[in-house]
Amino acid sequence: MKAVNLAEKLSTFMEHWQPRTVGEFNGHDVMVVKVKGAFVWHKHDNTDDFFLILKGQVTIQMRDGNVTLGPGEVFVVPKGVEHCPMAEEEAHILLIEPSGTPNTGSAETAASRKLI
Repeated sequence: MKAVNLAEKLSTFMEHWQPRTVGEFNGHDVMVVKVKGAFVWHKHDNTDDFFLILKGQVTIQMRDGNVTLGPGEVFVVPKGVEHCPMAEEEAHILLIEPSGTPNTGSAETAASRKLI
């Protein structure tokens, strides 16, 4: 067992919107992701969506209003709520989701699971 250095893990890839799993617990993936620009509008019917901003600023767009987050801030999108994360400049996020949750809400369009 050893500690996971999130900055070190984030330095191993450049792609945006391609989460990397850095740990697992109780059937959940702990992931880091680099983001820039807008993602796709989507929802998760069976799980909430947890965001912890590590670096930069991220806006979670929702049909009923937006939430803007900075480093150290957490937001949970309730299950079933359509949302679209976006970042004007590159930002880094820690995500926690049940293992196998498609990042786009659909298995057909989701990024493949990558463990680093």
